[in-house]
Amino acid sequence: MTSPQGADAQTNTPEPQSSDKGRLRGIGYWIALGLGTLGLLMAINQTFNLKFLGFQPLGNSYLYYLIGIFLAAAFLCFPAWSGARNRISWYDWVLAVLALVSCGYLGYHGLTMINMGWEYMAPTEATVFSGILLVLVLEGVRRCGGWPLLFVSLFFGSYPLYADSMPGFLWGNQYELPELLRAHVIGVESIIGIPMQVVAQLVIGFVVFGAALTITGGGDFFMKFATALMGRSRGGPAKVSVLSSGILGSLSGSVISNILTTGPITIPTMKKTGYPAHYAGAVEACASTGGTLMPPVMGAVAFIMASFLGVAYAEIMIAAFLPALLFYLALLFQVDNYAARRGLKGLPESEIPSLKETLKDGWPYLLSLVMLVYMLLVMRIEAYAPYYASLVLLGVALFKRDYRLNWVRAKSFIADLTTNVSNLVAILAGIGLVVGGLSYTGVAGAFSRELLLYADGSIPLMLIAGAITSFVLGMGMTVSACYIFLSILLAPALVNAGLNPLASHLFILYWGMLSYITPPVSLAAITAAGVAGSNATKTGIYAMRLGGILFILPFLFVLNPSLILQGDITRILMSVVTAITAIWLIASAMEGYLYRIGIIGWPLRIMALAAGGCLIYPNLVSEAVGLGLIILMYAGKGLLNPQRLVVPRS
Repeated sequence: MTSPQGADAQTNTPEPQSSDKGRLRGIGYWIALGLGTLGLLMAINQTFNLKFLGFQPLGNSYLYYLIGIFLAAAFLCFPAWSGARNRISWYDWVLAVLALVSCGYLGYHGLTMINMGWEYMAPTEATVFSGILLVLVLEGVRRCGGWPLLFVSLFFGSYPLYADSMPGFLWGNQYELPELLRAHVIGVESIIGIPMQVVAQLVIGFVVFGAALTITGGGDFFMKFATALMGRSRGGPAKVSVLSSGILGSLSGSVISNILTTGPITIPTMKKTGYPAHYAGAVEACASTGGTLMPPVMGAVAFIMASFLGVAYAEIMIAAFLPALLFYLALLFQVDNYAARRGLKGLPESEIPSLKETLKDGWPYLLSLVMLVYMLLVMRIEAYAPYYASLVLLGVALFKRDYRLNWVRAKSFIADLTTNVSNLVAILAGIGLVVGGLSYTGVAGAFSRELLLYADGSIPLMLIAGAITSFVLGMGMTVSACYIFLSILLAPALVNAGLNPLASHLFILYWGMLSYITPPVSLAAITAAGVAGSNATKTGIYAMRLGGILFILPFLFVLNPSLILQGDITRILMSVVTAITAIWLIASAMEGYLYRIGIIGWPLRIMALAAGGCLIYPNLVSEAVGLGLIILMYAGKGLLNPQRLVVPRS
């Protein structure tokens, strides 16, 4: 079982502990499955308002019950230390029981605590159970998110205890320990704040959809579909990797599990057709990373973003679509140019499946995807959409012998769901402490005002500072954690400076994702290097080069909102055309190959890079200069490019 990053599902540093199939066996396995099943049934009951057996949690009770169930499952699924990977220890059972008991008590009194204002004055036992749950949450975030995330949660969670002793804008309201315990656990801005509400109301359904897609053979279909479309072209295996990993990543929202699912197929095929191991690993790492930025699913962070901005998830999907598409076009241009420069061919005809037969066999997967997008964009039923789409997948599987939902697959389905959701709940409960600590002290607003003051109105300076901060935090925190933290501290400053709110939030998300493919962390590249058998550092460097457009895109759409499909339709169309042309030129410059010219030397590479840079900036003068450089390159290709007739190297 792999933990998610997109359902956060996205951890940006190697998880110090991870769920292990050898750990869940015997009674522990069955209890974990039972907890996951109970949590799923409770989520369905709440989402569809079924009132199963007359049970319908009121107030915040549902959130406490869900936290108790999946936090208990997290203590069974994830070990306290590496030496306990293969067994569930007695203390894991104790922690699991305490999670169920403490959350059971709080859930039972969920409506009472709202009506009676327990956040401010509560019975002694409520404060005691709040303290127990707080300790359990910290242990859960340590196991699932690692030590860096624990330190961040602990520091900001405890900040109200000494905020009145801090200088300047760091000064805030002080809380006594019992007050802080109640505020974090019973208040609605911390553990059960927006991140946990989004998981409970929306994300579990999309985790279900991802698991249903896996067990019904969706991964195999999309791999065949990509091969049928791209396999014959030059460098076909790399293009298959880009397309298949992008599609699967967009549906699962998980970078690492996507690499481990598609990588063992795509990477050996790329190596067999002439791509070096490090390059093949870099392609897979970039393609899988981009999947978490590609609609329709994207991961938990997109749903959290919608809640923070107070907009429908459909608006996030629409805004994220073009930047993600540009990223994948840049990847396709680069792998195609790489193949053209080195004379690499496509796959043999015998290894390419028939597109007609592939679609005939796999049309239900496309149907479920179309249904999902329609329900998200048109019907706007985000909470119900993934469940309906999952029913289509599971229903079709009944008629497919190879993927029929038998007992073994049902257990695998529940086990993956349990692991993924428990990981997510444990991490986001800890992140809730950060949100609560900053909110209760008032430091978040003060920090935003201070940043505006220091930047002195300079938007480029603020964006550079925000990019660096997002990138550094992304090295030690999950993407969701990094985004939530900076959406409170940094995003208000960007918005107050006059930037588009949605573009500002996407800017933070993109830069938080970059550490996946950038050394020294580059978790996606390290994982892909393990599959490819290549040097991890070299793979990371090539992944950073291939994914270089990710360093530029956030600045483009935050300064030019037409690239997130906002504004006048004429300007949007012009921005799309110039952006596509720009990334084609930049890809050509990076790989040293230009269509209709061939292999190019440094004079033309520099001109192509300059032309791309001019076109990518939203200004009529710079766009005219870029167009002029393109005309000059092709008109004077003989003089500027003496290498044009060089035979491609093998």
